[in-house]
Amino acid sequence: MSELFYDAAPNATRVAPERAKPRTYPARPEEVTLFGTCVVDLFFPEAGLDAIRLLEREGIRVHFPQEQACCGQPAWTSGYVNEAREVARAQLNLLDNGLPVVVPSGSCAGMFRQHYREVFADEPDTLKRVDDLAERTYELTEFLLHVCKVDWQDLGQPTRIALHTSCSARREMNTHLHARELLGKLANVTRLDHDHESECCGFGGTFSVRMPEVSGAMVLDKTRSLRESGAVEMVTADGGCLLNINGSLEKQHQAFRGRHLASFLWERVSGEAMS
Repeated sequence: MSELFYDAAPNATRVAPERAKPRTYPARPEEVTLFGTCVVDLFFPEAGLDAIRLLEREGIRVHFPQEQACCGQPAWTSGYVNEAREVARAQLNLLDNGLPVVVPSGSCAGMFRQHYREVFADEPDTLKRVDDLAERTYELTEFLLHVCKVDWQDLGQPTRIALHTSCSARREMNTHLHARELLGKLANVTRLDHDHESECCGFGGTFSVRMPEVSGAMVLDKTRSLRESGAVEMVTADGGCLLNINGSLEKQHQAFRGRHLASFLWERVSGEAMS
């Protein structure tokens, strides 16, 4: 049996698949491609810009192909295999440049690293390119932590935050571990555990549309846990979860809110106050 949901804190309740072997990380590159994700592009564009700023701060030139679109995850998880393959092929062609691909979303990065192999399982020649892309793909916090090896001075005021990591990103990319360690480098930030950290927020892409009552109950549990944690805000690197959680908080007329981790990190290291 594998570890309970990869060190879930504090209520380790879910059994996850066996962890993949630890990655071997390269030296810091001179250039990367940012895959911004469709959710960031449409709903949180400032988070995408902040991700670019964080990378440029480390002396890295960032390419952002304007033709990029969705990674194909919504279609794939909804069972639309042909449609997912069409979308995935377009991204595969676009990113076939040999550069590291940095993604400000663990679930979208997981789509590249894990699920494109399933999408193109019957195309041996394409699988070679898929494997190459998988090895070049990094979630943003993973890249900052293990490739850039950032050593930051926290320029922000003392604060208390709660972390949310999407369930798919947790399973596929270990984003909760990367984010915890990265946040731990900020001297004025206290990360508080909450008792539903390892639980799904109820979004799950089309799950929230197909089963709204179940999804609504799940996000109520999540928002209650976050508000009772003692944190003043929530941070997350997954835009879909952020939309769902903030949407529920707004509907409940709660002042508590979440924001994208990239924007939070940029504020702390740049000294720019949140507008």
